Amino acid sequence: MDRDIMINTITEHDTVWDVIVIGGGATGLGTALESASRGYTTLLLEQADFAKGTSSRSTKLAHGGVRYLQQGDVSLVVEALHERGLMMKNAPHLVRNQAFVIPTYDWWGGPFYTVGMKVYDVLAGKLGLGPSKSLTKEETLELLPTVEPEGLRGGVIYYDGQFDDARLAINLAQTCADAGGTLVNYMKVKGLLKSSDMVSGVIAEDMETGKEYQIQSRVVVNATGVFVDGVIKMDNPKAKDIVRPSQGVHIVLDKDFLPGDSAIMVPKTEDGRVLFVVPWNNKAIVGTTDTPVESPSLEPKALEEEVDFILEHAAKYLTKDPTREDVQSVFAGLRPLVSTDDGKSTAQISRSHSLIVSISGLVTITGGKWTTYRKMGEDTIDKASLIAGLEERQTKTKDLRIHGWLKNVNKEDPLFFYGSDIIAIRKLINKEPALGEQIHKDLPVVKAQVVWAAQHEMARTVEDFLSRRTRSLLLNARASMEMAPEVAKLMARELGKDKQWEDQQVEAYTKLAEGYILK
Repeated sequence: MDRDIMINTITEHDTVWDVIVIGGGATGLGTALESASRGYTTLLLEQADFAKGTSSRSTKLAHGGVRYLQQGDVSLVVEALHERGLMMKNAPHLVRNQAFVIPTYDWWGGPFYTVGMKVYDVLAGKLGLGPSKSLTKEETLELLPTVEPEGLRGGVIYYDGQFDDARLAINLAQTCADAGGTLVNYMKVKGLLKSSDMVSGVIAEDMETGKEYQIQSRVVVNATGVFVDGVIKMDNPKAKDIVRPSQGVHIVLDKDFLPGDSAIMVPKTEDGRVLFVVPWNNKAIVGTTDTPVESPSLEPKALEEEVDFILEHAAKYLTKDPTREDVQSVFAGLRPLVSTDDGKSTAQISRSHSLIVSISGLVTITGGKWTTYRKMGEDTIDKASLIAGLEERQTKTKDLRIHGWLKNVNKEDPLFFYGSDIIAIRKLINKEPALGEQIHKDLPVVKAQVVWAAQHEMARTVEDFLSRRTRSLLLNARASMEMAPEVAKLMARELGKDKQWEDQQVEAYTKLAEGYILK
């Protein structure tokens, strides 16, 4: 993917686009891929970077949703379990099988959760990842050596999926481009074009150059997550808000807190959420919270009480109580929950997606979760193609291999998440051996990755690389700040930028990363 080429494609495109998608998160990318793979001319516009918002800040789970089963939302669980299976099949380099253990401290906990997880197994059907079963106290401690042993009666093991959200987003963008789609990051939609009171395109501004574009389309899809209300109001200023943003916070700890390969799942905390402690990239991610917020932000901040909540609950289940000093990074994401008028807390609102078509033909897709991104895209393009009067074409994404597809990856290789692109990155290093040097001793990131991200993954800023092309910001915020000058230097070389740009990038990134460090 090359941004300059994508911009030229917009400039030179002399007919009306079939589909314009606003939003480059999981939902927007899934929708654009669905459209492009069916052969429709497709343009995706993202105001910041791909997956800058919610889609890079998840718990990193491709799952059916045990909590939704508790809430009785069986249809959502069945759909998500099916989509989880497709994710593992279509992106095996990024999605893997993860064992979860529910430690039980009550006499009824073991039988109760064993029955519940058996239902989960049945709903997964042939796409199940392994049978759940009850564990003795000794078996539980063997799998979770740092779980609190006092009062422990046993546990229940079950299997779900784990993945790298931002990396999957980048690979989805590449897959869409491979299918003929055009995608541009840092291109903000400022308004909608209309013809005879019907939406007929968008007005967009290139955030890098300030140039404005008026782009015609047969249908426009609003897939902007927590920002959908802003786009809806471009269409109808009097429209009611449909999203209630809810904030989820995670902390990242050293692997010492969870040395095994199994994750911990606590079925119910004080606010009704599930709490996870999950091994990820040689760290342990702990979360999450569910806090209603008034207005959406591209860079939400964790509240003190959310961090305290996670630390307090983690301490209840771990032998070594984590402190604020142990937190290597803290990150927050906003869920686009579809508003209900029944007074339910955000923790109780269904994660099913909602598809809304305005009188003027604007298609809005919101709600949902990462695991169901493909199904959301399929449903959206089914509807959008109907509104646009496009030739009816069936979905191809159920069996579509995602860019980088590689069946057997060596998880010990720090470059494994590139999948089949590893070969090209190794060639960069062979050509210029200095690119094989590790940038920081605490994170397994080499210089060639910066070059690759700038050349082929549309990374435009130091933040793009350290936060989303690699996950350095989330894994160790302090170390990532120390990497910023070298990353800026390498990116400047690839993007044709000067020393002033480098300095501005380092300053901006340092300021951002400080928000991921607990004071």
